[in-house]
Amino acid sequence: MSERRYRIAADHPSLTGHFPGDPIVPGVVILEEVVRACAVWRPADRPIGIATVKFLLPLRPEQAFSIRFEAVGPNGVRFECIRDDGQPLASGRLTVMRVDN
Repeated sequence: MSERRYRIAADHPSLTGHFPGDPIVPGVVILEEVVRACAVWRPADRPIGIATVKFLLPLRPEQAFSIRFEAVGPNGVRFECIRDDGQPLASGRLTVMRVDN
């Protein structure tokens, strides 16, 4: 299992209008970080799909969170996002494909 820590900046362009006065990081931004982190964790594999995902709690700008990965067979990666307060933020499974260099 691997774990990495992240934080979405308050000035991230996706936060404009999402939601004024009570900003919440969009799920797609969290998933973008998951896919990028997976590519770093398993550089020989390319994420090609999101098999499942479940968002459990909101994430606020500047709130730290961790992404944990676990390999599930040759083409699967389970992920879990945990907020800095220890609460689960999101979980799911990516489908990956081996990349020949």
